[in-house]
Amino acid sequence: MPFCHNLRTSIVIAAVFASSLLPAMAQQPAKLPAKQQQPNTPPPPQEKPPALVDQAGPTVSLQTSEALFDVAVALNACGYDNGLAESDPIRTHVRDQVNQAMQQSEAARDARDNLCVFINQHHLGDASRDLAQYVSLALYLTPPPDLALSVDQGDMPPDSTQVIDIVSLLHAFANATQLHFIWLENHPAYEEEVAKLHDPLTRMIVTTNVYLKVPASTYSGSRFLVVLEPMLSPEETNARVYGPDYVVVASPVNGAIHMQEARHTYLHYVIEPLLYSRASAMDRLLPILKTVRDAPLDFQYRSDIVSLVIECLIRAIEARTMDTGIAEYKIPDDARRADLERETQKHNASLQRISAARENAVNQSMVAGFVLTQYFYDQLIAFEHTPDSLKEAIGPMVYGMDIDQQIHRARDVHFAEEGSSDVIRHATRTPHGLDLAEIKLHQGDAAGAEKLAQQELSQHTPDPGRADYILALTSVMQGRMENAEKEFNETIRLSKDPRLLAWSHIYLGRIHDIRDERDEALVEYKTALTVRDGQPDTKAAAEKGIKQPFEPPKSAHPDQNDDSDDSNTSSATKPEAQAPATQPH
Repeated sequence: MPFCHNLRTSIVIAAVFASSLLPAMAQQPAKLPAKQQQPNTPPPPQEKPPALVDQAGPTVSLQTSEALFDVAVALNACGYDNGLAESDPIRTHVRDQVNQAMQQSEAARDARDNLCVFINQHHLGDASRDLAQYVSLALYLTPPPDLALSVDQGDMPPDSTQVIDIVSLLHAFANATQLHFIWLENHPAYEEEVAKLHDPLTRMIVTTNVYLKVPASTYSGSRFLVVLEPMLSPEETNARVYGPDYVVVASPVNGAIHMQEARHTYLHYVIEPLLYSRASAMDRLLPILKTVRDAPLDFQYRSDIVSLVIECLIRAIEARTMDTGIAEYKIPDDARRADLERETQKHNASLQRISAARENAVNQSMVAGFVLTQYFYDQLIAFEHTPDSLKEAIGPMVYGMDIDQQIHRARDVHFAEEGSSDVIRHATRTPHGLDLAEIKLHQGDAAGAEKLAQQELSQHTPDPGRADYILALTSVMQGRMENAEKEFNETIRLSKDPRLLAWSHIYLGRIHDIRDERDEALVEYKTALTVRDGQPDTKAAAEKGIKQPFEPPKSAHPDQNDDSDDSNTSSATKPEAQAPATQPH
């Protein structure tokens, strides 16, 4: 039967491919693997670093920023009183000095008034985001006296671009109030805060690394920074990811900050490279996203399985290592034999209370929509009793997950009406080119994705193989299977990406299987194994194709409902029936 006239074949394969095209691309995370990574290599930078990042400096640092000080003082001068009563005394002292400067200078008062008009006109409904836009801007300002953008405006974090026009007003305000001299006078007090926090922050990092059994980070180009600014509210920790740079902005009070939020960000810093390097092999977990569609989660977690997995793992680690406030009862060394049973009961009772507190934290995460927290919590109990590091254990944890079991567990969760947002925000720029084409594919806009991929080819994209792979998927979505076959072959001819090569052969094998061309299909599956892209889902799919002819999942048939039952939903999105995401370059 001629392939181009087999309408049922076109519909079936289109359904199989389109059911899960590029699912992890619904909302791009801050860091996506640009090509097949080695497991210990962090994703390459996609954002230019903040101004205070020293590329030659340590990977972990604790510091202050005069530019952030200027922005924070300006906010205080214009009515930002959040957390004032709880703040370190230095905040009130600086406010008094600025007020005195304005009393002595009409120019300073005018500069302050102009500044306040702008700030009042740019208030956001969400107080935390209102502050975050200025913090984001401040991190990309060069130190005074310049106070200039450290990168081109197009490379600034998106939220900061809403308030970029404040820079000239801030410059005038800083000059009129002689803010640099106020900074110099108070800088020793800032350094005292840094000195007080140094040891607690170091202990947090060391104990976290010890639990995870990982060495101190040596990732090239990746940084974890804690920036102290007492002029902000102690209750408003700002944690951001700018490409490979993880920044926590916190207001210390007598050398103390909300260490839990700093640790949460540090866990992202350690764990994200380990999981984003495996992002393309996590498609088998995609059915879990269906279970959280109605959960009170940020869109990122409802649309990106890698982000959801990362946050669930981090919450599980936090539950396993949290200070429950319950002391473990120790059996006295000199306990009499007659008292031993009673002492043992006290010891076990204390352990049960500690365990209950940890399980309660896990349950809170589960009802908030982080439905894999319990799974990872259970896995961590075993992890604690092995010599393996997290780097070694994370693969088996993820790949060994029983997806059906976790789906059923998630469907038994009664979600809370309101959830909790992650303390950390990823700053991303607007995607374009082939990245945008992938997003359109995931959204079902095959025509839009096809147009963008064609544009990239016409403009001589440096990665034509990736463009052809996207075109192949758009052809499948639109039922043009003959075109898809040609474009998968073009991907094989042009691409050097082992994952795209392997999966192009796998899908060509499946096309041949559905056309009853078994010999040709076997050649494709065997060739896929020779590519050696190193991902378990690729190997499993190719070996399964060799073992038996490919058969489309039942839910791929056009007359079946996507949500008809659990078995169909699961089978439609297993890795052997999925198109893997391409790797943005």
